[in-house]
Amino acid sequence: MRIEVVNNQIEAALKALKKRMERDGAFKEMKRRAFYEKPSVRRKRKQAQARKRRRRTMQRDRGREDD
Repeated sequence: MRIEVVNNQIEAALKALKKRMERDGAFKEMKRRAFYEKPSVRRKRKQAQARKRRRRTMQRDRGREDD
């Protein structure tokens, strides 16, 4: 990941860096790895994410059919 600082504007570069890290999921990954996660909890989390993705795609598809 690379962010360029233009005209010594560090605040703008930090804002861009944070935005890119948030979009890439780096903050979520750091929080997740901060503590040990039991395998059963990991499975449940992954299943919940899959349900959420499935629900989103179904809603998106349903919205396209209405048009």
